[in-house]
Amino acid sequence: MSKLPRHVARFVLLLCCVPLWSSTANSQIPFYTDDADTTAKGKFHLEIYNEHDWLQKSSYPTKRQNTLVVTVNYGVTTKLEWDVNAPLLTLINSHVVDPANVTGVGDTQFGLKYRLHDEREVSRLPTLAVVFYVEVPTGNTQKQLGSGLTDFWLYGIAQKSVTKKTKIRLNGGILFSGNSSTGLIGIRTERGRIYTGNMSVARDYSDRLTLGAEVFGAVPGNFKLNRGQLTTQVGGHYSLTDKFMLTFGILGGRFSASPRAGVHLGFAVDF
Repeated sequence: MSKLPRHVARFVLLLCCVPLWSSTANSQIPFYTDDADTTAKGKFHLEIYNEHDWLQKSSYPTKRQNTLVVTVNYGVTTKLEWDVNAPLLTLINSHVVDPANVTGVGDTQFGLKYRLHDEREVSRLPTLAVVFYVEVPTGNTQKQLGSGLTDFWLYGIAQKSVTKKTKIRLNGGILFSGNSSTGLIGIRTERGRIYTGNMSVARDYSDRLTLGAEVFGAVPGNFKLNRGQLTTQVGGHYSLTDKFMLTFGILGGRFSASPRAGVHLGFAVDF
């Protein structure tokens, strides 16, 4: 039997090292717009999803990108959450280049989310949270799997219940060092600020099914839109149990930093 490549073996080991306990799933995936909720104190939350994207023509000779992402969240306190996520990337090239496919681990993110304020029925003020991420350059830059930069990203979250079944979420932030690229998707700059913004609307159609839509984007500090990112997604999640949900989405975008189209499939579990 042939051996797995070292980078794949490490990624499989990461998955195998994650134990499965139980709680209540509260994931916001497939949406990139973050929610203001935090994992319960002393509990873990696991998300694994795969996104397959068709890239813009400006990325040629690379035509498609597959991104498998593992995210683990831990509730440090009732309001503070610690996050880590890492992608396994596959770049699918045109037949005119060799190798045709490149696979490897991308850059790794570490983050903290703090819930500042909880929504109350007697107040118009939404749930508020703040998130700080550091992304370290663990991806191979020669294979275009990593940026080679350490990224620092700060953003805020506002989350408001429009009705008992419908929520609106807004994110706004600044990446003040590094760049926002994951493989060939995202804004690739050597240095400089990147401004990010997201908005999603999600509705519970039953106790198990939630559907929604979002728009998310980013622009570099010089506000050149042709180098920016603008993507929309429709999707949702279906809870098979109180502890396990399936996630799905279809997305499309414009400008060089966005995929032309993509599909998302994944799952989330609390333990």
